[in-house]
Amino acid sequence: MIDQQNNESSSCCDGKPAGQHIAIIGSGSGAFACAIKAAEGGARVTIIEGADVIGGCCVNVGCVPSKILIRAAQLAQQQRRNPFTGLEDHPPTLNRTLLAAQQSARVEELRAAKYQHILETNPALNLVKGYARFKDATTLTISTDDGTEQEIHADKILIATGSTPTLPPISGLADTPYWTSTDALFAEKLPDHLIVIGSSVVALEIAQAYRRLGSDVTIVARHTLLYREDPLLGEKLHECFEKEGLRVLENTQAQSVSHNGRQYLLETNVGTLSSDRLLISTGRHANTAPLYLDAVGVETNASGEIVVNQRMETSVPGIYAAGDCSNMPQFVYVAAAAGSRAGVNMTGGDAKLDLSTMPAVIFTDPQVATVGLTEIQASEQGLETDCRALDMAYVPRALANFETDGFIKLVVEAATGRLIGAQILAHEGGELIQSAALAISNRMTVTELSEQLFPYLTMVEGLKLCAQTFHKDVTELSCCAG
Repeated sequence: MIDQQNNESSSCCDGKPAGQHIAIIGSGSGAFACAIKAAEGGARVTIIEGADVIGGCCVNVGCVPSKILIRAAQLAQQQRRNPFTGLEDHPPTLNRTLLAAQQSARVEELRAAKYQHILETNPALNLVKGYARFKDATTLTISTDDGTEQEIHADKILIATGSTPTLPPISGLADTPYWTSTDALFAEKLPDHLIVIGSSVVALEIAQAYRRLGSDVTIVARHTLLYREDPLLGEKLHECFEKEGLRVLENTQAQSVSHNGRQYLLETNVGTLSSDRLLISTGRHANTAPLYLDAVGVETNASGEIVVNQRMETSVPGIYAAGDCSNMPQFVYVAAAAGSRAGVNMTGGDAKLDLSTMPAVIFTDPQVATVGLTEIQASEQGLETDCRALDMAYVPRALANFETDGFIKLVVEAATGRLIGAQILAHEGGELIQSAALAISNRMTVTELSEQLFPYLTMVEGLKLCAQTFHKDVTELSCCAG
């Protein structure tokens, strides 16, 4: 048993708790952000991880390997088909085994630099291998693969256990060798035909990447693409996908699936589909079931996510949560921000996380980038809005790149002209959205945004041009009109 004495009653001269022991369940971005902040606040930190490697989803099987795959696929597509008449198209030569090895090497490099190095060089941090469950609000029981158990007592506890892919209720699915996103990211052989069940972020990113690497791809979407976003985003992305040869079946329900050792047969409401690989990417659920949260009264919602406030506090004093296991958006930078604030608050500070101007990017091509409110969301909040959508064909840099797919849409509060939302579909659209987020955060009006100086030729100039459409006809302006 590891018995850490509760030092919460003692304090240093500035009133902050001194020498606390903080236990963190998980070792991803939220966990490490919390650990670093807690150590800076004078705490001793125990990180508990049951997986073979530390680092969580993002660096190991999420953000990092997926962006490598997406970038490689983009370059393959540009070789196959580019918009410049003076550059000859040619089929790309692809070695998927070498690409997968390069992905893995970069993952290992970043995990070593951003996680293992911190663990080894920060004397306040200690790693315990095993799976944690709550005994009471300050005690965790740690089980290891060899069957041994130990207990850890802590003054404060952070839950940062992440999430796991959710399987849809499709008859026969459990008896097939389906792919998860992890399988798809590191597969060393391209399928001839990949069926992707799902229509949100991960499903769409991987589907397009595999199409660009050379596979035939069919997307089976229960609703429309990106149905939780502004409808124009899903509609226009659908058009872009079809231009690249992806088959998109919207409002299609998979009913049953079988596998004969070579092919999948998928029965749907629009007929039978066949492929040699099947990717299931229908969302993720919180890893909270094994924690025995009921034993200590930690509140969860209907999806099993831990309910937290802006200080990352749960319903039980002294227990915090961050990342995908909580009721917060499933983005790694949100997890890191939440973990950091939890670490501050655990050691006597008062930090809150405001998500009202949280930008989000989907790394398809063109990219989907959003921040703030959509028209529908604003209406639901009782706000009267004014909106404009500017086709990317009116953005000079997009014209120069011969990449004019997509649009920029701005949502403003009608009474004040204040910018409250932006939805973007554009090549490199993710590089534009932070400027919109800063404008919303600083409560800028659309007029003030239109009067800012934007470099020419840049894609982000599209924000200025869209802002100008509230008061001007941009077709009547010169190329870099102020």
